[in-house]
Amino acid sequence: MAVAKNLSRTVSQLLQTSGCGCQASIVPVRWIGVSPRQVTSDVSFHSVSFSETDHPRVLITGGLGQLGVGLAKLLRKRFGKNNVILSDIRKPPDHVFYNGPFIYSDILDYKNLREIVVNNRITWLFHYSALLSAIGEANVPLARAVNITGLHNILDIAAEHSLRLFVPSTIGAFGPTSPRNSTPDLCIQRPRTIYGVSKVHAELMGEYYHYRYGLDFRCLRYPGIISADSQPGGGTTDYAVQIFHDAIKSGKFQCNLKPDTCLPMMYIDDCLKATLDVMEAPAAALSMRTYNINAMSFSPEELAQEVKKHIPELQVTYNVDAARQAIADSWPMNFDDSNARRDWGWKHDFDLSELVTTMFNILGSDSRVAQIN
Repeated sequence: MAVAKNLSRTVSQLLQTSGCGCQASIVPVRWIGVSPRQVTSDVSFHSVSFSETDHPRVLITGGLGQLGVGLAKLLRKRFGKNNVILSDIRKPPDHVFYNGPFIYSDILDYKNLREIVVNNRITWLFHYSALLSAIGEANVPLARAVNITGLHNILDIAAEHSLRLFVPSTIGAFGPTSPRNSTPDLCIQRPRTIYGVSKVHAELMGEYYHYRYGLDFRCLRYPGIISADSQPGGGTTDYAVQIFHDAIKSGKFQCNLKPDTCLPMMYIDDCLKATLDVMEAPAAALSMRTYNINAMSFSPEELAQEVKKHIPELQVTYNVDAARQAIADSWPMNFDDSNARRDWGWKHDFDLSELVTTMFNILGSDSRVAQIN
């Protein structure tokens, strides 16, 4: 427990979401690996079910990250403000705290997490707590605790209480021996980062819990996500967000990847739409539990050229970070997401030019307001 407490304190310092727990369930026994919890597939739990006309009760872990706040906003419009609870280990800003329910939740604290699910009658859980690629490589033990131990807590609780569980995966789940252009849903996966390894682990464990315990597990492999609402958070694709901030602020941008490094990307609105679409899809329509989704693929040079259409004086230089470049070179250049488009009708709305225009419309307006203030 001393190790768990130390890890939890470290996570807080890094402003990441987390969790560790040792509380045993009191339900009849069926051990899952070496987990201290016990889950059975044939016990009648006092969990809440809902019909097609009822709204789910939603919990989002890691809710203060890039995707959590946006997802909460989307889901609250769909299901009602009080039916969607954001959670994190950080103090939320006022605009988040007053826009809907927020609760402290450490995913390494199994007992507390279980109480939240029970007391709030949760039926859907979106698990966004994770350390990203570059940060994970800088602190592998912490990434292992948050991304893997935290996942085990989530899986056990979701199975025990019959939740519909969404866990995002990533382009980082593939490795240098995977086909890179284009990468199918099913192929060899041998990632070389703890982030990628933990995501492959999540995909396989989720599928195992689905087939072994009937858990309604759903997973999307996200490409690089671009959003105007958050600062870069330590991911290898974060250059594609940083360029907009630097272009507006200084007119200069230094990229840490090679100019021709092509990676799959997506605007955040498309990402959130895909997440809700797959969660609402009938189970019978899903031919698999983990899907690729994609919108576009581009390189830093191609993005810079599109940005220069809005800020012609932008100066771009390249100072390649060897560690991030090695990660990017092991990732897909393009995703094959034909199964998602066929099974549940996935379709993106934003291409590169629309993405860049939208980012400048948002960030440019924010910058002008700041200057006036």
